[in-house]
Amino acid sequence: MGSISTLNDIKVGLVLNYEGEPYIVLEARFVRMQQRKPVMQTKMRHLITGKVLEISFKPGDRVETADMARKKVSYLYREGDQFHFMDGDTFEQFSLAATLVGDKAHFLKDGETIDVLYYNDKPINLELPKKVELKVIETEPGARGDTAQGAVLKPAKLETGASINVPLFVKEGDVVRVNTERGEYVERA
Repeated sequence: MGSISTLNDIKVGLVLNYEGEPYIVLEARFVRMQQRKPVMQTKMRHLITGKVLEISFKPGDRVETADMARKKVSYLYREGDQFHFMDGDTFEQFSLAATLVGDKAHFLKDGETIDVLYYNDKPINLELPKKVELKVIETEPGARGDTAQGAVLKPAKLETGASINVPLFVKEGDVVRVNTERGEYVERA
C-alpha cells in the first residue's frame, strides 16, 4: 500500500484503502470554499459489496492506495452458488460466491478468460470485457411489417441463460455482441 502525498493525487479509477476496505474512486472534485481549507470531494464504490460512499478528504488526512492486483483467469463452471475459476499462470483453482459475481453471471461463458481483482492476495471481484459474444438459443421469429415505429425489439435467451432484447432480424443460432455493463444488445457478430 502506498500513501497519497497530496489531495490532487486522488483521481477517478484509483483504488483506495478506506477504513481497511477497497474502494474505487468514481468521482473526485477539488473544492475550495472561502475561509475554509480545500477538500477533495469523492464518490467511491466498495469493490466487494458495491456500496457507494461520498467522502470529503481534507489536507492532512491519511489516504492510502489499496494493494491490488489484476490477473487473467479462466471461468470453469458454476456449482450451486459458487463460480469456479482457474489462474492461467499457476493453474490454481478458486471459487467466488454468486453474491459477489452478481449480474456478471449472465455473461460468463465456460472457458472464457476474464480479469479478476485481488485485494491482499484474495480474489474479490471480476471484470468482464466491455463486450462479449454469446449465442442466441431461443427467440421468437420476427413478424414482417413490425418495424413501423423504428427499432422494434423482441426478447431472446442467450447460451448463458441471460435474457436480453434484440432486433427482429436476429434469429436462433445467431451470435450477438452484448454490452456487459448495460446488459444490452450491441450488434450481430
